[in-house]
Amino acid sequence: MAEVVLKDVTKRYPGATEDTVKPTSLTIHDKEFLILVGPSGCGKSTTLRMIAGLEDITSGEILIGDKVVNDLPPKDRDIAMVFQNYALYPHMNVKDNLSFGLKLRGVAKAEIDKKVNEVADILGLEQLLERKPKALSGGQRQRVALGRAIVRHPRVFLMDEPLSNLDAKLRVQMRAELNKLHKRLQTTVIYVTHDQTEAMTMGSRIVVLNGGYVQQVASPQEIYDHPANKFVAGFIGSPAMNFVTCTMEKGLLQAKGLRVRLPENQLKNLASLEGSQVDLGIRPEDILAPSDPQAQGIKDSSVDCIIDVVEPMGAENYVYLKVDENTLISRMPPSVHVEYGKPFKAVLDTGKIHLFDAGDGRALA
Repeated sequence: MAEVVLKDVTKRYPGATEDTVKPTSLTIHDKEFLILVGPSGCGKSTTLRMIAGLEDITSGEILIGDKVVNDLPPKDRDIAMVFQNYALYPHMNVKDNLSFGLKLRGVAKAEIDKKVNEVADILGLEQLLERKPKALSGGQRQRVALGRAIVRHPRVFLMDEPLSNLDAKLRVQMRAELNKLHKRLQTTVIYVTHDQTEAMTMGSRIVVLNGGYVQQVASPQEIYDHPANKFVAGFIGSPAMNFVTCTMEKGLLQAKGLRVRLPENQLKNLASLEGSQVDLGIRPEDILAPSDPQAQGIKDSSVDCIIDVVEPMGAENYVYLKVDENTLISRMPPSVHVEYGKPFKAVLDTGKIHLFDAGDGRALA
């Protein structure tokens, strides 16, 4: 059993006037791949380091399995950590790097050789065992760092932005490798990243943090489709969700250059907002060209724009649409003809609109 539980855990550094990590309660299930994601300084790495025992907690409790580990040193928590900078011993070859932790624990040589060979086979390191880290590529070094963690068979893997030093193509490859590795090992993984693409593609659940607070905990699709607040909506998704501050008037969302009628099923829950300001959110893929089949039948949601920027991405174009003082980003197929500086009539898919409180940013029903 490798469930990890945080109960009202906080962290305040000496001399600080407020907590870096605000009271956090969270349960990471056995064999789960949980992602902690958020911008720099949000508290995600500090949270991971508290679980590892590399940072003392200020208050609260951390349990691994059914055991409170607040006062246990890292070596006694049965966890393994993979760092951003690999942290390999440069004077040791791959085999010695993999076996070093086992030697410290007094494991028999035959058992060490068996475990090292198993891990080398899993990670494709068989031909690299005699090389030193300086003779390895970034991806190979990362696999060695993973192997050093795997060889100990810990109950929990803690990973702190392990792919951030890799180039874009290798990151995609390593994301897939980590997913396969998790399915094969069936071990609890807690993974920190600031990259929302990693979060969406790797996690069984995502914890979005900002300013030391947990903003939302849910599956990747739930967070994408039903963000709890404006911060989550803007952070998850690429390109980011578009936002326009509007006034609600008789079932219409109105702003300069924009006038959109909401579907009747949404209006029933929003009657109390009549005359109030709300933030309209819509994802780039839900801003359509009039010729798009999805746009057919959508009434009172067309917007007159000027084409501001077109970014060709191959399979699609990112089209920046100037709507009075606002700019909306749309994802459109290359078959839609757009030209810089020309007028364009976009259609907002009103069934995909998100509304947020203009004050505190919470999602509105």
